Amino acid sequence: MELLGQNEIDHHQRQVAILSQDCFYRALTPEQKAKALKGQFNFDHPDAFDNDLIIATLWDIKEGKTVHIPVYDFVSHSRKEETMTLYPADVVLFEGILMFYSQEIRDFFHMKLFVDTDADTRLSRRVLRDISERGRDLESVLAQYITFVKPAFEEFCLPTKKYADVIIPRGVDNIVAINLIVQHIQDILNGGLTKRMNGWFSGYGTEKKQPNIESSSRPH
Repeated sequence: MELLGQNEIDHHQRQVAILSQDCFYRALTPEQKAKALKGQFNFDHPDAFDNDLIIATLWDIKEGKTVHIPVYDFVSHSRKEETMTLYPADVVLFEGILMFYSQEIRDFFHMKLFVDTDADTRLSRRVLRDISERGRDLESVLAQYITFVKPAFEEFCLPTKKYADVIIPRGVDNIVAINLIVQHIQDILNGGLTKRMNGWFSGYGTEKKQPNIESSSRPH
């Protein structure tokens, strides 16, 4: 967003918008909330997310509508009364650990990126975030990681890597990959994608002659 110059633009005027799967955690029952407050609820399971609302939101975004996104409170484990407004944009970046798990959701995306980050880095980021932003102690963060986070990553998140069109090692440190993605988005915004890729990416313009590529490659 910074490299595209979008973070300084008013939300009404942005050509690129960003949205997080974390906004779509389900409203918990009293029993589930009691477990969550004790660090005993699995927020990394696919069932923790309101997929019906995600799908309805993606349809509205696709149709160019203004949408209202839930705001989740990670301290109280509940949705706040207020919502976040997402205005129509030319490109929407939707990030989340399990965005590729559901095929119905996966099929909305023209390009799928998997950020592949070292396990130690993931853990250290989580510890710092949960302690500083969510008021948790180190013992509860590590217990939750061992009990829920790591097993869920291995069972639900990592297998979806095979659905990615592009895999990005080292995340934000991979400047080359980030610049390539930025260039791709700029092509879409400038209307130059069809000329550069001959309509290879479905959903943008009319498909023309396919480039001479290996048969294993496919549109996305």
